[in-house]
Amino acid sequence: MPIAKIPEFSSKDDKDAINAAFDDAGCAVVHNVFDAELCEQINTELESHLEEALFSQEDRSEDFYPGNTRRITGLVARTPSIRNLIVHPVTTGLCDHHLSANCQQYNVHVTAGLVVGPGARSQVLHREEDPFSYFPVPRPNLVIASMAAISEFTVDNGGTLIVPGSHRWEAGRQALDNEVVSAEMPPGSMLFWAGGTLHGAGSNITQTWRHGIIISYSLGWLRQEENQYLNLPDHVLEEINDEMKDRLGISMHGSLGLYDPRIRCTSTSASLPKNLG
Repeated sequence: MPIAKIPEFSSKDDKDAINAAFDDAGCAVVHNVFDAELCEQINTELESHLEEALFSQEDRSEDFYPGNTRRITGLVARTPSIRNLIVHPVTTGLCDHHLSANCQQYNVHVTAGLVVGPGARSQVLHREEDPFSYFPVPRPNLVIASMAAISEFTVDNGGTLIVPGSHRWEAGRQALDNEVVSAEMPPGSMLFWAGGTLHGAGSNITQTWRHGIIISYSLGWLRQEENQYLNLPDHVLEEINDEMKDRLGISMHGSLGLYDPRIRCTSTSASLPKNLG
């Protein structure tokens, strides 16, 4: 039986070709999405917060997150440079194609720095859409996820494990060893996968740390995994543009998300939601 493969592209490749391969495999690696300068900016901003990141050297096999990893969320505020990736044309093209048919607009679902340290075990394979269990598997497109390589991703240092084609599997289907692939990619590349695709962080048998940024997107009428509203201080809300506010779910989705900014007495530059003003 042939070993599964992740489709690979350049950020300059035809978006229709990327979308078609993503439809088929439920995943794709896109190279040269961001340059070394942006990579260094993101890494510098992330490093300043890693000391406060969740971390444990103790590892229990039943835990969802393996030991010897660092995880930190709230990156729109903490790591401003990732805002460039949130609205990147490659990301927007994939989300427009795979999510827009099921919603008026899609929102950022979660942002997190995921740093896999030496000795970390492989994470249990899972789906981003598992919290929405009332939709039977295989589900319609609810989530698109991405992992930005801030350092090199390899088989040995914890490169993301992914199971191409698993977004179409029936419930209960287990992945065979030759169906699980490690995403190997240099810094500046991004791995994208459908919310129904099985995946998980790989084990790190090296002595170096693997740095990655996950940014995922969900249909605008779903509850976001990360509470963006509580993770965005007033000064960040005031400095981001309308496109970013839309992407973060600050604006309304049809009749959903109603609020009155006049109640937010700490902010003087707020405006009424588009659908209400």
